[in-house]
Amino acid sequence: MEVSVFDYTGKDTGKKVVLSDDIFGLTPNEHAVYLDVKQYLANQRQGTHKSKERAEVSFSTKKLKKQKGTGGARAGSRKSPLFKGGGRVFGPRPRDYGFKLNKKVKSLARKSVLSAKANSNAISVIADFNFDAPKTKSYVSLLNAFSLSEKKTLLILPDVNTNVYLSSRNLQKTKVTTVNQINTYELLNADTLLISEGAIEKIENFFK
Repeated sequence: MEVSVFDYTGKDTGKKVVLSDDIFGLTPNEHAVYLDVKQYLANQRQGTHKSKERAEVSFSTKKLKKQKGTGGARAGSRKSPLFKGGGRVFGPRPRDYGFKLNKKVKSLARKSVLSAKANSNAISVIADFNFDAPKTKSYVSLLNAFSLSEKKTLLILPDVNTNVYLSSRNLQKTKVTTVNQINTYELLNADTLLISEGAIEKIENFFK
């Protein structure tokens, strides 16, 4: 699959790059995508929820009333979950929500989303560029050049570029990442992928 290469002002450079069919031309595997997104979201959960159970509530263990002759049920402790302020039955405890997922499944999920984006023409290749200084205005100009100011975008760079990253940081619908940090959730969440020309070869090597 051939796509045109544009500069960061939106002008066609006249160059073409070939996107590998092994990465951008697959039939998407929806279940692999589901599992990878599920793992990503599970790993974002802190799992620090906690409620006090009967043994942890600070109350006297003195009998509330005499155990017989009242006509009602016995009440042996103020800590009982039957009373207001008592311990909770089977309350939440701190836990790790993460789970194991094979590398090949994660790789298939990423390639599936890249293929889906390529199939829907939601990928634009930009010639390698850099900003002289970190300015949000510069990144806004780049988005306007591609008519993407109102869409969610993900810019994939071959390596960390501090000026570009800092220029995009204040924009809510924009994210900048590198090839070795891409994940299925962010790829899927973006309406359009902006891929740096230098990142194309790195992506192909990354998925070998």
